[in-house]
Amino acid sequence: MAVFKVSFLGLVVVMALFSASTLSLAHPAGFNFGWGSGWGSEPSRGHGAPAGGSFGLFPQFYQFSCPQANDIVISVLQQAIAREPRVAASLLRLHFHDCFVQGCDASVLLDDSTTIASEKRSGPNRNSLRGFEVIDEIKAKLEEACPQTVSCADILALAARGSIVLSGGPNWDLPLGRRDSRTASLSGSNSNIPAPNSTLSTLLTFFKRQGLDDVDLVALSGGHTIGVARCVTFKQRLYNQKGNNQPDETLERSYYFGLKSVCPRSGGDNNISPMDFASPAKFDNAYFKLILFGKGLLTSDQVLLTGNGNGIGNAGKTVELVKTYADDESLFFQQFAKSMVNMGNIRPLTGYKGEVRNNCRRLN
Repeated sequence: MAVFKVSFLGLVVVMALFSASTLSLAHPAGFNFGWGSGWGSEPSRGHGAPAGGSFGLFPQFYQFSCPQANDIVISVLQQAIAREPRVAASLLRLHFHDCFVQGCDASVLLDDSTTIASEKRSGPNRNSLRGFEVIDEIKAKLEEACPQTVSCADILALAARGSIVLSGGPNWDLPLGRRDSRTASLSGSNSNIPAPNSTLSTLLTFFKRQGLDDVDLVALSGGHTIGVARCVTFKQRLYNQKGNNQPDETLERSYYFGLKSVCPRSGGDNNISPMDFASPAKFDNAYFKLILFGKGLLTSDQVLLTGNGNGIGNAGKTVELVKTYADDESLFFQQFAKSMVNMGNIRPLTGYKGEVRNNCRRLN
């Protein structure tokens, strides 16, 4: 057995070459989490990372420096989701909105300061993103247990995975080792997060920009099987989808009338409706089944089946994926897990880049 020790910034990372069959990893009781399979597994470079780089993400990053990290995350999540099931979807969305703006670096968590224009003020995030207090609580408990060790970017990734599992969804080996940015991008937040009324071609363009493909788009859209949306995000579909004061013709009729009762033509912008009314707090494949019946809530949901309505966009591929995932929940779960890893690998800061914030809302 060869053991190598690398020390930087006071953090010792011990990497041991064991046989996967002989290494016993710690798993939080009852959830079969753990730090992943195969201690010698290949680190994930992440999208845009140079090949052969000396730093990368790998599931066992905190195996020695903070082995209880995931236990702490799960304990906070259990209480938070029990109080408000909706928070699971909120935390998943936080991770998504973080990764699509200058990479998965926790820039979305930074508050305004003399040097930071907070992404929380952007159009997609303002009065919309939630779950910051849960992240604060997780960070505080991790700082007590393992000071200056677990990054806020990794907390977002761990919280997203934990929220999915606690909602009945899949578990996966989560590459870790992200560091936190010293910057935020308000303009990037305004320009890189697709709007809920996006066409299929726009969605594909936004995802391709992040190194993600049409399979990732459909699988990750399946995250809408939990959570709610505000009336303002789907009002256009009910009253003026194409600028002609008519509803979206792809909306199933009874669903359309139900949504109108929640979302009036004037006012009520903050009224909410479940993204998946069949099982709004359970992570399953009902989202895709509803889309097949014209009951996707957002335009960006339904276009996965209908395309752009103008012959533009790779609708054939997304249609087949929607049908496949509606028919096979286990296949959806497998691809969702893979696509979450892909998204979590978008331009992470590793090694000496960035920092590990003491407080996720501000720079050290």
